[in-house]
Amino acid sequence: MKLSAERDVLVKPLQAVIGVVERRQTMPILSNVLLVARGGELSITATDLEVELVAHAEVDVETGGEITVSGRKLLDICKALPDGASVGVSLTGEKLIVRSGRSKFSLTTLPAAEFPTVEDIKAEQTITVPQNIVARLIEKTHFSMAQQDVRYYLNGMLLETGGKFLRAVATDGHRLALSQAELDGGDLSEQQVIVPRKGVLELSRLMGGEGDLDIQLGANHVRIQLDGIRFTSKLIDGRFPEYERVIPQESSNQLTADKGVIRSALQRTAILSNEKYRGIRLIIRDSGVVLQAHNPEQEEAEEEVEVEYSGDDIEIGFNVNYLLDAIGAVDGETVTLSVVDSNSSCLVREPENDDNKFVVMPMRL
Repeated sequence: MKLSAERDVLVKPLQAVIGVVERRQTMPILSNVLLVARGGELSITATDLEVELVAHAEVDVETGGEITVSGRKLLDICKALPDGASVGVSLTGEKLIVRSGRSKFSLTTLPAAEFPTVEDIKAEQTITVPQNIVARLIEKTHFSMAQQDVRYYLNGMLLETGGKFLRAVATDGHRLALSQAELDGGDLSEQQVIVPRKGVLELSRLMGGEGDLDIQLGANHVRIQLDGIRFTSKLIDGRFPEYERVIPQESSNQLTADKGVIRSALQRTAILSNEKYRGIRLIIRDSGVVLQAHNPEQEEAEEEVEVEYSGDDIEIGFNVNYLLDAIGAVDGETVTLSVVDSNSSCLVREPENDDNKFVVMPMRL
């Protein structure tokens, strides 16, 4: 294997895939990236056995071949070279030699045959979606994913297709976020897959380009092709909760407020909330909403916010972080909070918009 390229041509694909390379590995091969040089192209693959990323670069290939080498060391070497530097990469015996100007680096390798890759994911359907739509679905829901919950199916995001809609749902059992987009074209097959948390976060990092991307949904994997990068993730094997039963119906007790005003008031009141439980009390009545917080040091905060409200007087407690996340994810200047009573979940959304819904469970204070 022998190839040459400009420094930046190598840095870009290495940076794109390095996110899935774990620093502390039980299997040494997983701290390596797979380099495959063929016909004027270098493909770089990284995996942690859950998420796989493949990026490509156009290079001058003198001799084709494949090998694995430490991903972080190769990236650090390339980044440390001067801008515009020409880099030569060649395999000599079991060492990968990287040369540029007067610099020479000799890296240990492991055989390409030992590197685990995912070839065919046996896709059941392929959807073409504008990249900005997928980025929005992730942005509106990712904060509600669970972290290391024993209910493993909550440690990820549900992607659901059906009719003309692509839907993303995430819940940690205390809150839920739903975002959907209507797609052009024919009806989609009904399918549900759960993408693990790491895959979702890695995908959100790769987003930001224009144009369309292809989503392939298989029984065990999801594969997405975008901007010269191929993303493949294992799916979580489990049944996602019936989320529609968790989303409360619109209530006549509906509070409408300026999003910026209520967010700022919540943030100020939260300063004196219990640091562990983050509880905050809302006293909702026709004259406005009173926000109250207190902590074990006997400190208290109270603030009154002008809102539009029609309904019964309600006193209800919430985890303020969950409420702030939900309000922050609402588009537009106005936010609506709908509650049935002090023991019911709160539905947070933008007025007249059913594409994004956020549910926050109440807490006892």
